[in-house]
Amino acid sequence: MTAELVRGQNHPLDRTRVEIRVAAGGPVVAGVTLGDEQGRLSGVDAVAHPGAPRRTGIEVPRQAAAEHRIAVDLDALPAAVHRVSVLLALPSGIGGLTAFGAAAAPAVTVTGLDGTGIVRYTITGLGAESAVVAVELYRRQDAWKVRAVGQGYAGGLPAMLRDQGLPQAAELAVEIEEAVGRGQARAVPAPAPMTAGRSEGPGTGPAAVPAQDRPSPAPTTAADGPAPSGAGAGTGAGAGTGSASGTGAASGPGTAAGPGTGVGAKSAVGPKAGDLPPTPADGGPIDYRHPRRRTTPAPAAPAPSSPRPAGPPPSATGPTAPDGSPLPVAGDAAGWSMDERLYNQVWGMFEDLARSVAAYRSAADFAETRLEQELDRALADPRARLGTAGDAARATARDKHATLVTQARAALDHDLAQLTAESEVVEPALPPAFARWDNPVWQGYHVPLERPMALRLGDLHLPEVLDLRIPMLVRLPLERGLWIDSGPDSYGRSGPGPERDIGRRELPGALTDGAPDGAELRRLAMESAVAIAARLLAIHPAGEFAVQVIDPAGAAAPALAPLVESGALPAYPLPGAKGVAAVLEELTRRVELVQMAVRHRAADALPADLDTAEQLLIVHDFPHGFDDRALTRLRYLADEGPAVGVHLMLVADRAQSREYGPVLDPLWRSLLRLTPVPDAHLADPWVGHAWTYEPPLAPPGSQVVRQVLGRLAAARRAS
Repeated sequence: MTAELVRGQNHPLDRTRVEIRVAAGGPVVAGVTLGDEQGRLSGVDAVAHPGAPRRTGIEVPRQAAAEHRIAVDLDALPAAVHRVSVLLALPSGIGGLTAFGAAAAPAVTVTGLDGTGIVRYTITGLGAESAVVAVELYRRQDAWKVRAVGQGYAGGLPAMLRDQGLPQAAELAVEIEEAVGRGQARAVPAPAPMTAGRSEGPGTGPAAVPAQDRPSPAPTTAADGPAPSGAGAGTGAGAGTGSASGTGAASGPGTAAGPGTGVGAKSAVGPKAGDLPPTPADGGPIDYRHPRRRTTPAPAAPAPSSPRPAGPPPSATGPTAPDGSPLPVAGDAAGWSMDERLYNQVWGMFEDLARSVAAYRSAADFAETRLEQELDRALADPRARLGTAGDAARATARDKHATLVTQARAALDHDLAQLTAESEVVEPALPPAFARWDNPVWQGYHVPLERPMALRLGDLHLPEVLDLRIPMLVRLPLERGLWIDSGPDSYGRSGPGPERDIGRRELPGALTDGAPDGAELRRLAMESAVAIAARLLAIHPAGEFAVQVIDPAGAAAPALAPLVESGALPAYPLPGAKGVAAVLEELTRRVELVQMAVRHRAADALPADLDTAEQLLIVHDFPHGFDDRALTRLRYLADEGPAVGVHLMLVADRAQSREYGPVLDPLWRSLLRLTPVPDAHLADPWVGHAWTYEPPLAPPGSQVVRQVLGRLAAARRAS
C-alpha cells in the first residue's frame, strides 16, 4: 500500500533503487540536489538539472513537463551525500504558470522500479511560490528514509538554490532556464493551421489511464495507468493543441481511461511534436508514419546522370502505398522489446484519437457558438427580423455553421482513416496479453516463460467512430483492485444520448432488445471476472499465478466451471460465512508473512507450505456473507495485498453495501470500476472524454477460454 504523507512526515525506504514520479497541473522543471548531513551543497556538481541531467546515482528529465520520472540509485551515491532533495520549479518564458497556487497541487510519488508505490505526497498550501523542495531522501544510521518537505520559494530557483548554500545560485538558475528553453524549442513547433489534422498539432507524451495508469491501462482509466501527460483540445475550427510531454512513464486506461490505466501507465517515450510532416488538408495522401517510429533520413540523391523515371520517390521508412505514402507498421514505437513497442504504439493511438476527437468537438462547439452570435446580431434590429434581409442573414449564418462543421468532420475523418489503418495492422500483431479472445494468436497459445508488462482489460471507443476500438491496457503487476459492477444501474449510467444507443446495439444475444435485468447483469459480471482471471492465469508462467474465490451463496458455480474443470481453481468455493473466513484468513496470513520477509530480507524463512505465487481473490456478490471481521480483513487485503502479490476483484452491486454506511467508501474508491456491458463511464485525464468501455468477454459460443486453460493445466502437470 502506498503511504500518504503530510508535510514534515517521514517514512522508511525498504530499497535503495527507487523512482520518483512527479505529476503537476502544468509544465514544471524537475531537479535533484545532493547535500551533506546539513543539507549544504558542495557546488554546482551537486545539482542534477535539465542542463546536466545525470549525476552519480541520479538521472532527471531534460525539459519541462507536467509529468516526470526521476531515477535514484542510493547505493551509487558518494559517501558524503546524506540528503537527496527533489526540486520543482516553474519555467519562465514558455507561456506556463507563474505560481504553483494557480494550478492543481503537484504530487510526488516514490515507487520501486516495478512501479510499486511506497509513499505519496501532495504538496498543498502553495500560493505565490514558483519553486519548491518537494521531498527529500535522507540517510540516518545507514538507513534511508523519505520526508515530505513542501518548502516553497516565491523567489524561484535562485532563492531555493541559495537557501541550500550554493554560492553560484543565480548563475546556475540562468543555466537551467536556458537548458529548459533549448529543450522547449526542440519540442514545440510553430502553431498549426486552423484546419490542421492531428499530424500538425503538438504531440503529448505518455499514462494512465488505466490506466491505470496507459488506460493503462491505467483506467484512472479511460485507464490506470499509464498516466500519460495531458492533451488539449483546440479552440478554433478543427485545430487541436496539446501540451509538451515529459519523460517517464505511468502505469495505465487506472484512474482515467487509457489503454494502460490504470484506462492507465504509460511508457517513457512519447510522441514529440514535429515528428510528423503536415497532414494534407485538401484530402491528399495520408501519412501513416507514427510519432514514435524511429526513421532514418533518406540518403542524399546523387547528381542526376539521366532523367529519373516517373513514379513516387523511394521511402526510407518502410512499406509504402501505391501513391508513395508510408503504410502503418505494427511495433513502430520505441521500446526495448516488441511487447513494449506495441504497448507504446497503442498508447499513441489512444492519445491521437483523444486529440482528434477533442479538436472536432471544440470546432463544432465553436461553430455552434458563432451561429448563435450571428443569429443574435441578425435579429438585434427589429426592422431586420422580417423580410428578405432577415432571411438572408439567417441563411448566411447557417451556411457558415454547416461549412465549419463539415470542415471539422473532414479533418476528423482523415485522422480516423489513419488510425483505423494502423489498428488493422496492430491488432493482429498483439501478443496474448494484449489481444482479444477472438485474436488468432490464442489458437497457437503456449504457456509463457515470463510475465508480460501489461494486460488487456477490455476495449475503449468514442461515439464519433463506432468501429475503432483502442485496447485498454494496464501495467502489471496490478496496482489497484478491480470492481465488476453488477448493479442494475451499471448499464447506461452515463446518461442519455447516443452512448446508450451504442451500448444497446452492441449487447450480446438476448440483451439487444433492451437493458439487461439484475439477474442477467450478475451473470455477465461473473463471466467478465472469470474471463479476466483466465487471461491473468494464461499470461503468467505456470504456477506463478493462482485464483481464489469467495462465493457465500454458491451462485457463481456456472461461471466458475472453466476454472474448476481445468484445475486452475481446485474446487468450487465453500459457501457461507465459514468459506468467507477460511479464504480471508489464508490470504491475510500470506500477506503478513511476505511483508515480514520483505521487510527483513528473509525470503528463505517463509514456511514451506506458503504459496508464494501471485493471487487473485474474486469476491462474488459482495458484501453478502461478510461480517465486520471479514470486512476488516478484506479492506486490509485491498490496501496491503497488491504490494506483495495479492490482488482483489469484487463482483458487486455497491447499492447493497449501503447498510454499512461510509465504512466501505475508501474500498470502492480504491478499485477500478468496470462494467459487464458497454458503458461510457471512464474518463481520460487530458481532455475529459467519456470513453465507452467494453468488457473482455469471449465471443458467444467460443471455447477459447477453456482451451487456453486446458493447455495451462497440461503445462502445470508437466512442470
